[in-house]
Amino acid sequence: MPSVTFFVISAATPLTVVAGVVTTGYAVTGITGLPLGFLIIGAVLALFCMGYVAMARDVANAGAFSAYIARGIGRPIGVAGAWVAVAAYNALQVGLYGVIGAAATPLLAVWLSLQLPWWAVALVAWLLVAVLGLLHVDLNSRVLAVLLVAEVAIILLYSLANLTHPATGTVRFDGLDPTTLATPGLGAVLALAVLGFVGFESTVVYSEEARDPQRTIRIASFITVAVITALYTMSSWAMTVATGPDQIITQSQTHSAELIFHLAGQHLGPTLVDLGRVLFVTSVLAAMISFHNTTARYIFALGRERVLPEILGHTSPRTGAPQLGSLLQTAVGLAVILLYATAGWDPVAHLFFWGGTAGGVGVLLLITTTAIAIVRHLARTPTTKTTWRFLAAPVLAATALILVLVLALTNLPTLLGVPPDSPVPWLIPCAYLTFAALGALWALVLYHRRPTAYRSIGLGAKSAALRSGGPVPDHSDFQWDRPPS
Repeated sequence: MPSVTFFVISAATPLTVVAGVVTTGYAVTGITGLPLGFLIIGAVLALFCMGYVAMARDVANAGAFSAYIARGIGRPIGVAGAWVAVAAYNALQVGLYGVIGAAATPLLAVWLSLQLPWWAVALVAWLLVAVLGLLHVDLNSRVLAVLLVAEVAIILLYSLANLTHPATGTVRFDGLDPTTLATPGLGAVLALAVLGFVGFESTVVYSEEARDPQRTIRIASFITVAVITALYTMSSWAMTVATGPDQIITQSQTHSAELIFHLAGQHLGPTLVDLGRVLFVTSVLAAMISFHNTTARYIFALGRERVLPEILGHTSPRTGAPQLGSLLQTAVGLAVILLYATAGWDPVAHLFFWGGTAGGVGVLLLITTTAIAIVRHLARTPTTKTTWRFLAAPVLAATALILVLVLALTNLPTLLGVPPDSPVPWLIPCAYLTFAALGALWALVLYHRRPTAYRSIGLGAKSAALRSGGPVPDHSDFQWDRPPS
């Protein structure tokens, strides 16, 4: 359970969110109620986790979202979700190569007098992630544990310093006032809050590698949501205390991602500021490791079920890691770094910011579809459990996530920092719709040409038994789209 928790919280990049997403949220929305936005989204995702972990007892699959969607809605939509997942997590992972280069090069220039281009640092990080991606999940989790503990500690230290140095002389709670959200910018606030949580959902991806999947996934999911919600709410509120609620917008627009370090410099001194900058870099590195592992396991799951070439479903005999899936993800990362380096494109605005936002929108789309699949699956699964956990909470979560998805899509120009008439905000959802359509079409091809492979979709490890001539597992919710024998 600790290993999975470290992976998942690392994917959420707490320090990167506190330094970047929080200040961006204040700057672009002009709303001081961002801390309350994190609380609202945390509550919605806690509701989602109730159905998510309830369904986990029936689904233990490294391709978590696609397996859930296949089980709850149908195999073609499950494959569509899998293709969207691979695209979204790739966008998130490769986008981080841009920001780690931009964040580390100034430190190297000041401390070691090394004038390196951003892509040189990105290539070093790429090599480290590539090596760790071929090792067992437990070893990766030890690396992430060290990085994450230090990262959370510095966030808590900075927040404590902000709370003990209020700009107005007293601690004010304006950031937690519900009336601050009663503005037209509410959609952008909730959308940005959701982007801060991206990564929490990957607990189920590691279900097949957990010793006790049901217990591990249940505890890790709720701990992750609780820790992330508490960190983001406290740190974003503490910033309003240190600057004054009436100055947080102006200060965020002036200092941007430097605001957290600017405040720390005033209260804690240069040594702890430098430590925070180093941990900002390691925060990005930890997220890269986590997203790399998540993407590799999706590719592995699709290869094992023969939705993608079967060779991608092989694991390392020594470590059990999805070897070829990891190498494929490594190749994609290298290609993107070389492309941006050769073309001279902006690694922060056009790789990190656009890639992170696009990936976050894709994950939100997957979470929303999964929430609908959970409702459908649990509604037709006999159970003696409580109605709240197995029906009411999943329905509320699905409804809230649909609303948040609509708000996120309508506020994409604001999130991307482009004019309302720019085509970029439309390209992102259109790209995901294209991936989804191609995935569903490929599933229909499998239905007619490779029925056994089609029946393997969503079965995870059980797909091998099916291919060897064993019986089809009796999942009644798969009956409606099962091809003839």
